[in-house]
Amino acid sequence: MPKEAPVMTIIIDDHGTSARTISNDITDLDFATPRGVQEVTGVDKTAIERLLLLADFSATYNGVFNDASNLSHAVFSTIPSTSIARTCSHAASGQTLAVEAFLTDYIMRRASTGELTWSVPAVLQNGTAPTWS
Repeated sequence: MPKEAPVMTIIIDDHGTSARTISNDITDLDFATPRGVQEVTGVDKTAIERLLLLADFSATYNGVFNDASNLSHAVFSTIPSTSIARTCSHAASGQTLAVEAFLTDYIMRRASTGELTWSVPAVLQNGTAPTWS
């Protein structure tokens, strides 16, 4: 019998590096932990030969506008005016992936039907490979 989808907890630092749980404001997200690959195939090979390179992290958080104290707008509204790395923690089913990331934009959208939503991209900052714990 399939399990139900795990609940996720998303915690992101605000501009003062205080961890803020904003899971309730996030409607969906994508995050990836890709590795670079270099092709090193010599002319003596009949198939591609590769080396595994550096690890990376990227994410896009999407959510609903909430300007209550210490929630998503308070966390993200300082993106254009601060140049700090933020700890972004993703927890599901007892597993956590925490990374130091730069949040690169705070994109807001007001649809014709009235909803006010946002999107925030993030990229790895500190050169430490993302590792689940």
